[in-house]
Amino acid sequence: MARDRFAPDFDPDCGDAPLTCARQDIVIGRWQGLRELLRATGPDWLVRGHRVRLLAQACAGSSTVESWLAAEPHSPDALVLRAATETTRAFNLAIAAGRGVPIDQHRIDTAVLSCLRAADSYPDDPTPWISLISVARLYPAGVRRQELGRWWDELHQRDPFSVEGHLQVLHYYSSRWHGTHGLMYDFARDAAGVAPPGCPLPVLVQYARVEEFRYALDAAKGQHASMGLGQHWSHDGAVSDVRRTWERWITNRASADVAPGELRDLNYLAHAACQAGVRDIAAALFRMLGRRATRAPWGYTGDPEKQFVRWRGEVGLRR
Repeated sequence: MARDRFAPDFDPDCGDAPLTCARQDIVIGRWQGLRELLRATGPDWLVRGHRVRLLAQACAGSSTVESWLAAEPHSPDALVLRAATETTRAFNLAIAAGRGVPIDQHRIDTAVLSCLRAADSYPDDPTPWISLISVARLYPAGVRRQELGRWWDELHQRDPFSVEGHLQVLHYYSSRWHGTHGLMYDFARDAAGVAPPGCPLPVLVQYARVEEFRYALDAAKGQHASMGLGQHWSHDGAVSDVRRTWERWITNRASADVAPGELRDLNYLAHAACQAGVRDIAAALFRMLGRRATRAPWGYTGDPEKQFVRWRGEVGLRR
């Protein structure tokens, strides 16, 4: 029956119900919900990073975070969220301008200063440093290597196994921004190599493979047939990478539960397992995910819902 058809749940908050409530407050301009959420989150950096990133996306088109700062100008949480929001706004401008078109450097500088102020206000928090490394990509020539290294050291001291922090550096080092495929993969593999058992950092290699695909897609102007990437997802190295990430990360995880902040990482590994034809791992990951899906990376290789449903069926799962 039609009503029994499997449908993935692309909840933008990844099942984080308190975050969903706080984002609804943004729509009506109520900043108190943001304060309550971040106060309750405390120094759980995975949860905090996930919530700040998604709150910033919601705040970018409103003045809610500015209203909060007007009421509480010295609130560390408000300053951290403002930094992430300014970073998101700068990226939104860059997306609107189009690839290769520089945006007003003043907007980038504003975001950088906002990040540094947030870092001063909450010295233990790695989140402003993640925002800082992220916005550094928008400078046409990047930032000086010593500066990026200093920012990375600050982040690493606070949260050495932050996937989001590593991911921002990976993007910076990618060919689409200020590096090369080789530099990006080296960074991903180095991080994976020193990660303790059960740490998700090995999935950075799967993020790197998607980045390489997106670069080729940009070069081909979206024409998959002209990309020449027939073995991109399924050559021996890609298959080995999937199995290595599974063994280092998933088989050593302490909990069977999937936190909202981990959901995107699991989707990246599931997507890689499907594309590489590693059916046993793909099936196990789909069982872990259930209906919980993220649009990236499925949307890079087709319609995300159709992709998720089709691959799930191909590994033997229907409902």
